Amino acid sequence: MISRRLIRTKILQILYAISRKEDTSLASAEKELFFSLQKAYDLYHLMLLIPVELSKVNEWKIEIARQKLRPTYEDLHPNMRFINNRLIDLLKRNKQLNRYVSENKIGWGGYAEMFRSLFNTVQERDYFQAYMTREKIDFKDDVKVVTTILEQEVPHWADLESALEEMSIFWNDDIDFVLGMALKTIKGMRESDTPDKPLLPMYKTEEDIEFAKKLIRKAILNRDEYYELIRTHSQNWDFDRIALMDLLIMQLALAEIIEFQSIPVKVSLNEYIELAKIYSTENSNNFINGVLDHVVKDLKAQNKIIKVGKGLIET
Repeated sequence: MISRRLIRTKILQILYAISRKEDTSLASAEKELFFSLQKAYDLYHLMLLIPVELSKVNEWKIEIARQKLRPTYEDLHPNMRFINNRLIDLLKRNKQLNRYVSENKIGWGGYAEMFRSLFNTVQERDYFQAYMTREKIDFKDDVKVVTTILEQEVPHWADLESALEEMSIFWNDDIDFVLGMALKTIKGMRESDTPDKPLLPMYKTEEDIEFAKKLIRKAILNRDEYYELIRTHSQNWDFDRIALMDLLIMQLALAEIIEFQSIPVKVSLNEYIELAKIYSTENSNNFINGVLDHVVKDLKAQNKIIKVGKGLIET
């Protein structure tokens, strides 16, 4: 589940934090990196629990209505379609989800009011009312209503952002990516799935773990070397006036370009240009691209950038 783009983002954030503190060790930086990645995986499981929590709110509201002094016919014969949603039932019974939540002591306890407010909003939506009143539905309809809630409501759910800020400082920039992974999981579920259905693993391969370790180590240990390269190839700029975030993005980019022989230069450049668009100023991506282009050409001329593997040999 953890993508290399997320790893790059997390390392960039740690480099920024380190720049503000002089006593951060390599070991503590690496520990913080993997802790933040673990928290992203926690958030993935919390996203999968959102439909379950909404189902609980639906049950609670139905029970409250039944206990009225003078319940109506609708109160006594409620529409149970969302409560009986087969996709949500799969999530409720998923062993890996339940085990992870239990072992890592995560969940939405204490946030019931937030989910009640969201469910009240969802109930008023045309897509939800259509789902609840359609004569017949199948598993695809059950999946569709859940994915629509996650796609249309969650990104604009202000209460969620506030709650996540309370729960962890590591989740500020993770919501969009992790929500996408949760949606991928849900869309991949089938009605025939058993409770043993595996969720997305934290890492696709061991190579991603090694990528994270090596990238943060090289970026920190070789900082002065990379800064000198940047200084040399930004002659039209006062090095001391280069924006800190621009400098950190180039530092990290050079660590990847120089140290990872199996990653094409173009791939690395594109990734860090995208990071610049998100985390730096409006024209920073052009500046960063220009400096890195000059550095790369110089290092290639000195045979200091070596790429190996099919289709990766630089000419």
